[in-house]
Amino acid sequence: MKGHKNLSRRERQIMDIIYELGEASTAQVLDKLPNPPSYSAVRALLRILEEKGHLSHRQEGPRYIFAPTVPRKTARENALKDLLRTFFNNSTEEAVAALLDLSEDPLSDENYHRILELIEEAREEGR
Repeated sequence: MKGHKNLSRRERQIMDIIYELGEASTAQVLDKLPNPPSYSAVRALLRILEEKGHLSHRQEGPRYIFAPTVPRKTARENALKDLLRTFFNNSTEEAVAALLDLSEDPLSDENYHRILELIEEAREEGR
């Protein structure tokens, strides 16, 4: 499967909808899209996403029901790996520093402690 970076804005919106619903028909995707294009345009985008390897389908009566080919967690991990490699020279430290710099609000004590817990868990697991 190709990376998330190979998706257009509209394709990403469609993937987000299908991940949210678990699976969806063309009509369900159309119903949830902001400023939706025509039904046939959505159907064409779903076929393109299937050709790119992001979706598969099954037939339910006259309708096609589309589902992601990889779990959202796997897709998210692949996208983050691409992001780390492309923009942060594979540096977790640089990526975390950038995220903290971008944050509009200071971390709450709860979030700060949760991040410290995650760091400790990673350290114990040897990551």
